[in-house]
Amino acid sequence: MKRLLIAATGALLCATAWAEYPDKPVTIIVPFAAGGPTDKVARDLAEAMRKPMNGQTIIIENVGGAGGTLGAAKVARAPNDGYTLLLHHIGMSTAPALYRKMQYDTLGDFEYLGMINEVPMTLIGKPSLPANNYAELVKWLEANKGKINLANAGLGAASHLCGLLFQSTVKIDMQTVPYKGTAPAMSDLLGGQVDLMCDQTTNTSGQIETGKVKAYAVTTSKRLTTPALKNLPTLDEAGLKGFNVSIWHALYAPKGTPKAVVDKVNGALRTALKDPDFIKREEALGAVIITDARVGGAEHKKFVEAEINKWAPIIKAAGQYAD
Repeated sequence: MKRLLIAATGALLCATAWAEYPDKPVTIIVPFAAGGPTDKVARDLAEAMRKPMNGQTIIIENVGGAGGTLGAAKVARAPNDGYTLLLHHIGMSTAPALYRKMQYDTLGDFEYLGMINEVPMTLIGKPSLPANNYAELVKWLEANKGKINLANAGLGAASHLCGLLFQSTVKIDMQTVPYKGTAPAMSDLLGGQVDLMCDQTTNTSGQIETGKVKAYAVTTSKRLTTPALKNLPTLDEAGLKGFNVSIWHALYAPKGTPKAVVDKVNGALRTALKDPDFIKREEALGAVIITDARVGGAEHKKFVEAEINKWAPIIKAAGQYAD
């Protein structure tokens, strides 16, 4: 009984100590450069979370480099007091396979706070590609084996991962052409220097809507409802059964962050995901707000573990690693 009383008293004191959290600005580290899709999500989320986080300022700090691993490592080493958080995308689950040397343990060095959104992807081609729909594209791929160029925005980028999965699923090897970012990759696709690219709707919707690229399919399990993309079939219905990939974003804190703080941040996240302005901004990006159990830390972690297991064999088979 005495031990139970001491434990209960300790838990009460701990909760009381963090009752005013946060009482100073909170920093969210984005492990990519400013201006990109992940940075945009972070800044919109910070605004939506400010009020439920006691009205405190939430600062976005961009720590780019090494496919997002530098920023993630910085958060893993940060004080576990809830004042340094990480907003990362699907790279959280692919980095363990892509990088031979990691400065952190994806599953062991973080408190999982919850998922934010999922961003669909689209398979697009250069404007001069003779195929006008996915069925015609399949025939073109078969007829041009060994000569197909598939662009991506760099190792570990969304377009790189989607391209690897597409090649693995159709079982046709393509020449992967990495660029230093989406802009130069898209520029060469528009110019006809490369044939195909699979990238986020945040980067492709405008090009599809204006007819500057050939659009063949979306990578989600269901068709999208946005005007520019609603007529595109899913790859699943086009014949690649089970093909489903999207770029998701989520929040993390350093391992050992007090439960009271984790609960406060998760509560603020849940409130933000229901904010009408935030929802409007995300929908404009083609993103889908998470509303299922993955908003909670436990289910979020299970999802990431499943994603690690999904991507590891695909990346291993492609043999595309970073030191």
